[in-house]
Amino acid sequence: MQPYRPDPRILELGETFYDPVRAANFPACTARFVNTRAAAEVGLEGTDWARHFCRFEPLPGNLEAPLALRYHGHQFRSYNPELGDGRGFLFAQLRDGAGRLMDLGTKGSGQTPWSRFGDGRLTLKGGVREVLATEMLQALGVNTSRSFALFETGEELERNDEPSPTRSAVLTRLSHGHIRIGTFQRLAFGEDVAGLERLVRYCLEHLYGEAADGGAERLFALVTERTAALAASYMVAGFVHGVLNTDNINITGESFDYGPWRFAPSWDPAFTAAYFDHAGLYAFGRQPEAIQWNLAQLAGCLALMTDGHDGLQAILEGFAGQFHAALAAGMVGRLGLAPAGAEEDRVVARTAVAALGTGAIGIDRFFFDWFGGERPGGEAYADPAFQALAEAIGERRGARAHPYWSDPEPCSLLIDEVEAIWASIASDDDWAPFEAKVAAIRRMGEALTGAAGSASSPLA
Repeated sequence: MQPYRPDPRILELGETFYDPVRAANFPACTARFVNTRAAAEVGLEGTDWARHFCRFEPLPGNLEAPLALRYHGHQFRSYNPELGDGRGFLFAQLRDGAGRLMDLGTKGSGQTPWSRFGDGRLTLKGGVREVLATEMLQALGVNTSRSFALFETGEELERNDEPSPTRSAVLTRLSHGHIRIGTFQRLAFGEDVAGLERLVRYCLEHLYGEAADGGAERLFALVTERTAALAASYMVAGFVHGVLNTDNINITGESFDYGPWRFAPSWDPAFTAAYFDHAGLYAFGRQPEAIQWNLAQLAGCLALMTDGHDGLQAILEGFAGQFHAALAAGMVGRLGLAPAGAEEDRVVARTAVAALGTGAIGIDRFFFDWFGGERPGGEAYADPAFQALAEAIGERRGARAHPYWSDPEPCSLLIDEVEAIWASIASDDDWAPFEAKVAAIRRMGEALTGAAGSASSPLA
């Protein structure tokens, strides 16, 4: 267990970046998920969970009051200057065992000056879905925020997109920063160059551990590399975020804020997660494009600090190469193969995508069957594309020692199972399927990383 090391560095940015707020006074605090694994990494394993993550009493030596962060953003390519933390806040900052500055932020903790006409609340179903998403993405190697605590709060909410009244919850996330592209957009909108310079220094020093005076181009290069890797990891995981707006792109390249997410059943570039994404702007296959577009908006903001766009544009043009390199590495990793060199890995990745693109087999089943260089037979793998993949893999092999690889089916998280898990909670208050799924996901993560030991209970 790591020691608790509070470090509220956000205060260095000054009061123009946030608004002090108070959490809602919830009628109940019933723990539904506590992440003791994550808590041990930041020295909070023995914490009073309800006191700090439902009542939100300040942690020792940390922020005296929660802060609702200010930002703007493009939402489905339309600029909105009226955003900001509308149902969440930054509760605390602290260091993890690696020395990284981590944020504890909330979702559903009550109204803020940026709530507009919302109630500042989160449905219990939304909280359950986010816990499942973050657990699955972490197991698959995606750089993601982590669900830290989920409490049911005893309120009934009215929503127009699910049966109502519905149960309420408050979620706390553990994240590597909450600075978004939209944070820079707010400053650029107001032509606040001094604020941009202060924010760049903060991000370089506290989020990337680099010299604070590295400048806008250095920060942009780091963000471009991280977000290219994020885009690639979404594809390898078969994941669709659903709402890749600029206010949902973290400057550290960490994925967060899971609303209408989905895991794609098969490799379908047109598969969408959000029912309101009628144009497929954030479809599975368009996510790299969406993230690069968002980076271009960040470049426009940072250009106010530089002599021109040329240096930033050159960095942005490197996104495609970085994405394809990360995609190759991610494909090889999820296939359970050791790297063999950039070109060899790209060949494996290209042939794997071609094989997946036949639609003959689902994404999770494909990686489960081929893990470690296995060559599964059967009618599903009769297409020549799979023979090409076998030839590309050649003699490369990986270990399948974990008992997971003897299971009859891979661990998946498609929408039907998510809905079934929620149905058990909604109809019978039966949390066993949820807890079993979290345990199964963690077991899969151990198999993918070669870790030993059993998964812990989600409430342990």
